[in-house]
Parts: sequence; structure tokens; C-alpha cells
Amino acid sequence: MRRVELEEEKKEIVNRYRKLLRKAKPVMKDGDAKVIRKAFNVALKAHEGMRRKSGEPYIFHPLNVAIICIDEIGLGATSIVAALLHDVVEDTDITLADIKHMFGDKVAMIIDGLTKIKGAFDKDTSQQAENFRKMILTLSEDVRVILIKLADRLHNMRTLNSLTQEKQLKIASETSYIFSPLAHRLGLYAIKTELEDLCLKYTDNNVYRMITGKINDTKDNRNKFIRNFIKPIRNEIDRLGFDYEIIGRSKSVFSIWQKMQKQNVPFEEVYDLFAIRIIADVSSEQEKSICWQIYSLVTDAYQPNPDRLRDWVSIPKANGYESLHTTVMSDKGQWVEVQIRTKRMDEIAEKGYAAHWKYKDISSRVKSDMGLEQWLEDLRDVLNQNNGSAIEFVDNFKSNLYSDEVFTFTPKGDLVTLPKGATALDFAFHIHTQVGANCIGAKASQKLVSLNYKLRNGDQIEVLTSSKQRPNEDWLKSVVTSRAKSKIRDSLKEEVKLMIQEGRKIVKRKFTQMKIEFDQENISKLTKFFNLKIPSDLFQHVGAGKIDHAEIKKFRLVKKDLAKGFFKRILSPISEKKIQKTRDNQNTDLLLIGEDLNKLDYTLAQCCRPISGDDVFAFITINEGIKIHRSNCTNAPELFANHGYRILKARWSTTREGSFLVGLKIIGTDRIGIISDLSNIISSELKVNMQSMSLNTNNGIFEGLIELYVDHTFHLDRLMDKVEKISGVVKLTRYN
Repeated sequence: MRRVELEEEKKEIVNRYRKLLRKAKPVMKDGDAKVIRKAFNVALKAHEGMRRKSGEPYIFHPLNVAIICIDEIGLGATSIVAALLHDVVEDTDITLADIKHMFGDKVAMIIDGLTKIKGAFDKDTSQQAENFRKMILTLSEDVRVILIKLADRLHNMRTLNSLTQEKQLKIASETSYIFSPLAHRLGLYAIKTELEDLCLKYTDNNVYRMITGKINDTKDNRNKFIRNFIKPIRNEIDRLGFDYEIIGRSKSVFSIWQKMQKQNVPFEEVYDLFAIRIIADVSSEQEKSICWQIYSLVTDAYQPNPDRLRDWVSIPKANGYESLHTTVMSDKGQWVEVQIRTKRMDEIAEKGYAAHWKYKDISSRVKSDMGLEQWLEDLRDVLNQNNGSAIEFVDNFKSNLYSDEVFTFTPKGDLVTLPKGATALDFAFHIHTQVGANCIGAKASQKLVSLNYKLRNGDQIEVLTSSKQRPNEDWLKSVVTSRAKSKIRDSLKEEVKLMIQEGRKIVKRKFTQMKIEFDQENISKLTKFFNLKIPSDLFQHVGAGKIDHAEIKKFRLVKKDLAKGFFKRILSPISEKKIQKTRDNQNTDLLLIGEDLNKLDYTLAQCCRPISGDDVFAFITINEGIKIHRSNCTNAPELFANHGYRILKARWSTTREGSFLVGLKIIGTDRIGIISDLSNIISSELKVNMQSMSLNTNNGIFEGLIELYVDHTFHLDRLMDKVEKISGVVKLTRYN
């Protein structure tokens, strides 16, 4: 390269650096200029001789990223330093330890979050997803990592012309997948819009050129229309006596393309090609009232569309966006969108998260940052539970970025903003992890609804819980928020862990009883005995009750000859003696009655239906002989109080088997196959005879009554334990 060109490049580098300092001057404190100068010199030396694909010196890139950070996002000195140095660890010999030594822990942490992961990746791992995850995880520590990365991506998109078409498509696709939605979620609308337009430019250039061409062709007519449209509005606002600005601007190329696609219409039939924005410069105390005053003036001048009013002043969007939107009919018969906001609202709308800090303490009435802070808090909570593959992680993260919101309320009237499509279960987990984990349903504006009920604007949600409820795999299909998904997965993993621990204890105890050594060899043999792959599967099955404790004893019978093909025979369904059901002919050997515990004739009281094993007492009736009641029978207090002299002691004998009718009340969430599962567990697996079963469903919640025969409370407890583990069963109680 010629000396003249090199000198010109040096001058341009200095000019861009000075431009950076001018932009940064309003936010710099004492000593900041010195640190920025130091960072610039380190970056300049590190990237010396390096050039971008366009042929320009590489240092242009970090300088431009730093300028975007300060000028278009509103970040401070620390971010400028990090932006200047963001590529030195990844592309040069400078290490993270060097950065830490020269600029401190905070800058080093930000640089680390911006640095791509090096090393080999296996065939099942997405390097890009891993890099995304690494970047996103830094949100739990410092959101500036993301903001600088967005500035970096914006400059890369602006300079994409110099790359091959393949590279352009790759980078544009990455941008549209994660970076544009991320900018949207953080409230960086100006950057989000430019990224979307640039993505369309490189992914579908023909469409991009067609729309930009038509926008330019209609520019003069559009400007004339805007001038005439705002004239009557301007005259009325002038009378209010405050500073304001009215801007007429075209919708973005990408948003117009979206409307064309969604409405299936050509460019000429997209009615809202532009929007009028009215920006009032007033104090925070006046913001809400002034916005509505302007709205009144606009709708006095032009007829509004009542279905197109959007009040994000009273209830800001979750990303902090505040504005009043209405669509009115012009005197030319054309719909026009009018956006009404204050100067503070406009700056937050353009610069998003970074702008919140400028206004954070100006007024307790400024609520726009609450939604964004809540989202970041929830996100940090999710990120701290970082499990699963990188692809799954990024997909889950992305699902919460680009969505409309639904506004709901707690029973006390507190506002809860969730993504559109969120369910009652999402709401429950938003309130508290334990509330979500124990949720059995909800009431939406006093109406009983199921877990998967999709929330609607204005719903007042009361979450219904049960201490017996536990998350299950099906719940993952009923939630959309990352927080809910993360908490459900954590709960499922914790439940499996507890099952394994419990199963290990049970197996160890059974081995001790059978005088079998609890060692790896015997555990492996027992695992094979039940046709399972690994010991943890064995322990999980035992802990969950899928393998009956008594079946482990079978292992002792074949321990010495596991290789002789006994598995098939032993693992076949256990042949249990069918219980003889004799409701009317009670066996007198079952109960011992009176002080002397004699065998007397009796009948079982129908008010409480006692069964063998229940704590009972005998009552001498006038006409029906001796009746046996449960000690906790609802009639027991009255019988003891008024007829104590007719009460006799009673105790169950264990010498004979019997059969007792018992009633169970069941509540749960309705699903396909739940009746079949209930029948299989009760009749097939436990060999219990049912007298009747009735289930009623309402909005996905079912209630039912089951009457069946058992021979003992141990038998009943085992049955109830099995039924409670059925997916969808929330509550199971014995009733009289």
C-alpha cells in the first residue's frame, strides 16, 4: 500500500477516535478519558496490520462499535472500553488475564462474555448455540455484554457487503433468529428495526429493493399528505403551551413486508405505510395527562378506530415501552396511525434498557422499567439453572423474546404481564416456584379453569394449589415461559434424584434382610434381574414404586442361577389370589369385641365403612345388633356423648382375610387415557375389584368417586399410593 494511503488511514483512525471522545464527553467522569485512551492504544497495537474483508484497517470496527454503544444505545465509559477491546482476546495474543490486569475484573468479565468459545466441538454440539449460550449467560451478571454484542452485530450487518453471499446469509440468519428479537426484548427499537431491514436486504434482496423503491416513489406525495394531516392537530396543541415535536415517518421495510405477508396484499393495499409521532417535552408528573389531552385533540380532529387504541402509558410493555397508539381516518379516507408519547418515553423506546437508567430516579410514578427489570430478574433465575443442550437452551430463551404480551391481575389487583399464549400454569410459576409446583388449576375471573388455560387480557387469576400436587412431564406442554419450563425441569430432576435415593435405601434394606451383600456385583445382578440397563434405573423404579418391594425378595430365589433363563418366568405378572368379595356375609373371626375380646356377630356401619386395620369401636344398636364404626366417624362424637354406655371395645383379628367396601374421592386434570390408567392400576396391577366408578369433567378438571373392595388398610394404603402416582391425579381421599 502506498505511503499516502497509509497516512490517510492514520488520519481517519484519529478522526474516528476523536469522534468517539466527542460523543462520550457528556457521560465521562474524571479519569474516564485516560482509561479510554489506554484501551484505544491497546486495541490499536493488538490489531496492527489486521484488515477486514472490506480492506479497511480492523481498528475501524471496534471504534465504530464503541460509537454505536455511546451514541445509539447510551452506554458509559466502561462499555466504551469493553467495546474497543471486544475482539482482542479472540483475535490476538492478548489474554483475558492481561485484560484483567490492565482494566480490572468488570471489563474482563464483559470481554469474556463477548469472546467466542475456542476448541473442538463434537458432532452433536452446535458451536454457534454454545457461543449464544455463553453470551446469554452473562445476562445474569451484566446486561452490558448483550448491549455491546448488539452494537457489534449492528456494525457487522452495516458492513456485510464485503462478504460472500454464503457468509451474508449465515450472519443475516443468525441476526434474525436471536439478535433482532433480543434487541426487541430489551426495548432497542431503532436497532431492532435496522437489523430487521438489513436481514431482509440480504436474505430476500428482490423484496427489499421492491419495497424501498415504492417507498421512495411515494415519498413526495406522502410528505404532502403528512403536512396536511398534522396542520389541524398542530394548531390545537400549540394552545396547550408546552414544547413538542411532530414527526411523520415511513414504517420499516421489514414491517411493511410482514403486513403484506400477513394480509396477503400488495404494497399498494397496505394502508398504514407510515405513522405520525407526537412527542411532548413535559415533566414526569404531567406525562399521563398530557398524552391523553393530545389523544383527545387528535380524535376531535379525526375519527378514531376504537379497535386500534393501545394504551401503553397506563400499562407499559414488559420491555419498558410506553406510548399511546391510535389509528384515525383522515379526510382523504386513509387510515393513519398516531403515536403519542413524551420525550422520556421516546428516548426509552429508541434506546431501550440503557435509557432506563437515565430516568430511573426521577419519579416514583415512572413504571416503565419495572417490566424490564422483572424480565431480567426472571431471566437471571432461569439462566442460573442452566441445564440441557445449548440448542434447547437457546430455543427456550428465544421463545420468550419476540412475543406480544397479555396483561393479567392477581386477586389483590397487582398487574402481571406475561407473553401472549401464556397459561394459568405460567402465571402460577411467575407468582412463586412453589405455587407453580403445587398448582392444580385456577380461577379466571371467578371461573374454574385448567392448568393449560390461555390467559386473556384483563383476567384476574386465583391459583388453586394442593400440597399433594407435583409437576410432571405433561406440564412442559402447557407452559411457554422460560421460567416455568426451567422450574418444571428442575422439579422433575429433583424428583428423580429423590426416587433414586429412596430406592437405594430400600434395596439396601432388603439386601440386609435377605443376608445379601450390598455391593456393585449384586446390584448389577439385580438390575439385570429386572431387565434394566443401569443401577440408577433400578433405584428409580424401586423408589417410584414401579417395582414392588416384595418382588425384590424373588431375587434371592434365583441369585445363584441368574444365567438359566429365569428372568422371563419371574418377571411375568405376579399371580395373586383373587380376593373373594363377600359384602353381606361378614366373617366373625375378623373382629374381637368387648372387654374380653369375644367373637360376636356384627355389621359394619355404612356411615363410615370401616375396613380391617382401621381404629374402630363397637356400638350396640336397639334393633340392628352390634355395629362397627371407625373412631373418626362423623357420628362418633354424638354416639360417645349420648350413648356411651352402649359403646364396646373392638379390635381387628389378623387370623382371617376379609373384604371391605371402601369409597375414594379423586380430583385431577383431565387427559386422554386417564380412565384406562386408573382401571389398569386398580384392576389389573393390584387385582382389586371395583364396584363402581364415576367421573365428571369441567374445563379440564375432573372429579370422581370410586367404590372398591380391599382386605386391609395396608392394602388400601398401597392402592392409594399407586393411584396418586398416576399422571393427572392431584388429590385422592377416602370418603364415607
